[in-house]
Amino acid sequence: MRWTFIGVIATTFLSHSRGDDWPQWLGPQRDGIWRETGIIEVFPKEGLKPLWKASVGLGYAGPAVAQGKVYVPDRTTEDGKPNRDGNERLLCFDEKTGKLLWKHDYPCEYRIDYPAGPRCTPVIDGNRVYHLGAMGDLLCLNASTGERVWSKNFPKEYAAKVPVWGYAAHPLIDGDRLICLGGGPDQLVVAFDKTNGKQLWAAESCPGDFGYSPPMIYEFHGKRQLIIWHSQAVVSLDPVSGKRLWKVDFPVKVALTAPTVRQVGEDGLFLTSFYNGSLLLGVSPEGAKIIWKSQAKGERIDQTTDLSSIIPTPVVDGDYIYGICSYGQLRCIEARTGKRIWEDMRATRGVLTPRKVADLDRPDESERWSNAFLIKQGDRYFLFNEQGDLIIAKLSPKGYEELSRAHIIEPTNSARGRKVVWVHPAFANRCVYVRNDRELIAVSLAR
Repeated sequence: MRWTFIGVIATTFLSHSRGDDWPQWLGPQRDGIWRETGIIEVFPKEGLKPLWKASVGLGYAGPAVAQGKVYVPDRTTEDGKPNRDGNERLLCFDEKTGKLLWKHDYPCEYRIDYPAGPRCTPVIDGNRVYHLGAMGDLLCLNASTGERVWSKNFPKEYAAKVPVWGYAAHPLIDGDRLICLGGGPDQLVVAFDKTNGKQLWAAESCPGDFGYSPPMIYEFHGKRQLIIWHSQAVVSLDPVSGKRLWKVDFPVKVALTAPTVRQVGEDGLFLTSFYNGSLLLGVSPEGAKIIWKSQAKGERIDQTTDLSSIIPTPVVDGDYIYGICSYGQLRCIEARTGKRIWEDMRATRGVLTPRKVADLDRPDESERWSNAFLIKQGDRYFLFNEQGDLIIAKLSPKGYEELSRAHIIEPTNSARGRKVVWVHPAFANRCVYVRNDRELIAVSLAR
């Protein structure tokens, strides 16, 4: 009995002392859920202070955290401002201290809009880290040393046309495969052997700008499907062979396919775009069909109906979907119908919001593209908005209930005449890790 009791105590201690990693886009299971426990209920009145800060350059790419290290892509230029000439880098920091362990840099001329650095979160798999830069440089590096293992350049090797806003579709690890949106003719989707970079298969094509939504794997009716949403269609592929399983046409204006595709229940697939609004597909063993499609007449304040997201990925919670619409409206919609249940402006606003705007119940024209990232944790949500505020809130069909808010980092980028930080944070080791164009910070959220 004594040893059993000690064993239980030891197991409990280990489970509470060992933190989880955040090794890729949207976390360990690529689903935007933070599963650690022992997290703070409300923020202290004096606010949150960083455990450490580290210098970084320009970038929209969020950090990844794995095996005691934090990985962040950035960009350096001669004058420190977004421009054509400069280098891209991947930086590796000690997770506990913020000490720079190594950096890997390479010259990279930008020919894209919003040239303020890389967009893709790195992927860490064992002792390898995979990085996709804004101009299509795909690197596999030793995660301990930063030494290059293998690399590809999609424009040079695949005749790919760089998207208007750069490569932004976060790579996906599936078994021995690294799957990317390469963008080449008849080679839109490419699977590489993750150990040596050998191409395993290439599939599909997309005329013009192919878009920004990352590849995702979901299981429908017992079959794993690789979901690719490009600017002209939603496509399902077999992840092992690249063979097409089904395709549903969905032309998207200006190729704005940035939000990640989300699974709804056992047979639904939800997409949202800035100009086109939302789409729900029903996936059957025979293929897929449209369940409902947005009736939005445009992206403007009075034209949207369901959810018209430009950047942030929505969250599916049971029968409801929560996401940020075109002018910063946090909305709740019914997953199976697209019916709007409520909207609230508080999550995307903060101290930088002009008083005359903050007092409005509806969005203002100045709030176009206002942004917040949503992460589910237990029965609540952590939202990080473009003003650098971290928010704890309850989201339900009854409405938005803000529990606590703290300002954790300054917005340093500029968009549409306001300062923003458009970077998805990482949640690991009971901490939040986030960066702007000057620094990376780690903030404890442990209870």
